[in-house]
Amino acid sequence: MLRSEKPEIANFREDYATRGDFCEMLERDLKSFYLLAFLLTANHQQAEACFAATAEEALKEQAVFKGWTRSWIKRSLIKNAIRIATPSLNGVSEKRDLWNRTQDQSSGDDEINAVAQLPPLERFVFVMSVLERYSLWNCSVLLGCSTGNVLRARIEALLVLPGTLRFVPPMETRTAHFAEVPA
Repeated sequence: MLRSEKPEIANFREDYATRGDFCEMLERDLKSFYLLAFLLTANHQQAEACFAATAEEALKEQAVFKGWTRSWIKRSLIKNAIRIATPSLNGVSEKRDLWNRTQDQSSGDDEINAVAQLPPLERFVFVMSVLERYSLWNCSVLLGCSTGNVLRARIEALLVLPGTLRFVPPMETRTAHFAEVPA
């Protein structure tokens, strides 16, 4: 290796996220990451396990660009939720929790609880495809089912959750996602 190439390698490595970068992101967005884990699992104990597994993986990760730490954490959180909660096509019964167990419900608690009451596959697909804007194909790969099943689950979730449509991004930002829907 030529001596002139070494500074470029050093600069390239500076673009990778460090443990500190992951810790900072996890701490700064703790509430939104936990909410994502809860929306996927609908169970506080599983959401905590999901978040803990994601934090542990993040501290071991060495090949993520600094600008991608948030999206890497979210994707890892989703993968861990899928592994922990094991969504199924037949909607096997599961223990579901309410988001807020106290009398003092805040704005949005009803919507969060409505999502938590969806059957597992519909809940995962709704959170991933509508809230997190994953493509049908990406959802199908992560969930291990066909894009047709993902599309059906998204439609079912949207039919059950008409009040949550305010979570859906404006049409101009969704057109790319709906362009992939098979005719």
